[in-house]
Amino acid sequence: MRLFTILLLLAASTATAQTAENPYVLNATPTTVAYGYYWSEATPALKVKSGDYVRVHTLITSNPESLERAGVAPAQVEQELRDVQSVKNRGPGGHVLTGPIFVEGAEPGDVLEVRFDSIQLAIPYAYNGIGQSGFLSDEIFERKTRIIPLDRDKMTGHFADGIDIPLRPFFGSVGVAPPAAVGRWNSAPPWIHGGNLDNKELVQGTSLFLPVHVPGALLEIGDGHAAQGNGEVDITAIETSLIGKLQLIVHKNTPAHWPWAETPTHIIAMGMDRDLNAATHIAVRNMIQYLMTHRGLSQADAYALCSVAADVDITQLVDGNVGVHVMLPKGIFTR
Repeated sequence: MRLFTILLLLAASTATAQTAENPYVLNATPTTVAYGYYWSEATPALKVKSGDYVRVHTLITSNPESLERAGVAPAQVEQELRDVQSVKNRGPGGHVLTGPIFVEGAEPGDVLEVRFDSIQLAIPYAYNGIGQSGFLSDEIFERKTRIIPLDRDKMTGHFADGIDIPLRPFFGSVGVAPPAAVGRWNSAPPWIHGGNLDNKELVQGTSLFLPVHVPGALLEIGDGHAAQGNGEVDITAIETSLIGKLQLIVHKNTPAHWPWAETPTHIIAMGMDRDLNAATHIAVRNMIQYLMTHRGLSQADAYALCSVAADVDITQLVDGNVGVHVMLPKGIFTR
């Protein structure tokens, strides 16, 4: 009996996946998704330690009926997407987010780094839908959903005859629980917790840094995009299901007020607000703060460097809180 118990413990230890080669697996099921919200009271779907890897399956932001009406064969609709339609605890937003993931040791005042080790297409199609909340919805009234076949070998999306879009998959929504005082946060507007950032730079090989607001951080992820243009003006990108392998790292006592990111080539500061001008102010100030804190520049020198070397881009214009990101090339630093 004792030997049997030891064998069971060894098997459990082997099954406790945490490395890049053997990550935890979190699939999208009715009990492992948060349907339309980020919330400090959400029940964790998985608990991990800092440094662990997690393989996450996320679902296309649509439903089986809408996809089939647009031309997707019923057999091509993921069973997982059909299964999560049974979730009654929804809203106020509409994104199907996998999680939350509780990261042990993460506390307010820390930063959670989400490293995108790999991001893969989960299905061979995507859609783009012109929505009623698009940037020009008061001028363009047609509501059209287009199914876009995805070629995994060529990594292109076939938009129309003579038009193929290069694919750069990323998760449109990656966030932690917001401060408890704000309650249940709509999955649509991004904010200090991250969430629906729709930042097309967050591809495989990048890191997103999120301020932690509640114990465990409670990371959620979804809204897979095969590709997107800055602005996301009709309110959707090339929307699809994705499978990502993430490494989650807690940085202790690292004050930060807004999300920021690092790619192999750039540092990215972000800002979100209802007003585009205010969002731009936040993003530029955050880049100045980065340069002062991490590069030792004075405020004036950081401000000047932003003007001569950084690009200020519109992230998206359609999520309630609009987004702006400032991209600073790392190649300018010679040491």
